[in-house]
Amino acid sequence: MDHRDHVGLLREGVVGGGKAWADLGSGEGAFTLALADLLGPTGYIHTVDRDGRALQVQLRALRDAFPHVSVTALVADFTRPLELPPLDGIVMANSLHFERDKVAVLRRVGSYLRPGGRLVLVEYDTDHGNPWVPFPLSFRSWAGVAAQAGFRDTRRLASVPSRFLGSIYSAISIQ
Repeated sequence: MDHRDHVGLLREGVVGGGKAWADLGSGEGAFTLALADLLGPTGYIHTVDRDGRALQVQLRALRDAFPHVSVTALVADFTRPLELPPLDGIVMANSLHFERDKVAVLRRVGSYLRPGGRLVLVEYDTDHGNPWVPFPLSFRSWAGVAAQAGFRDTRRLASVPSRFLGSIYSAISIQ
């Protein structure tokens, strides 16, 4: 996958969804860069990851590619309470599949969203993991988990083939 694929997976869920967003479990920032591209210079992104080195790589790439987008980096575990302002949207791209208890994590994540806020999930479309992707969830499973966590209006946005586990989809759920 490349930057166009990342933007394509997020586009429909992000455009028109406000300007204050977070990327939880952002790593080196492939999807944070896509988010910055979609939000433009009036966007504000909180990028959260446990790996401070990965966040530094990401911040350099963001400064080079999208210098006018405001970004705050937070070295933290998104499964624990975070100090975030009310958000219009949250991206979780290839991060939720590391968590076994998804409903508890998602209830916390939902508390960061303004009413009507958007959660955009990017995930492998399978329910069978491997050592690198231990707990993926197919779109069908995602719809049930999102409802259990208090989200509504869940729908698939896009998908792309993946050499790992078949395909990757994006979906939106509303708080």
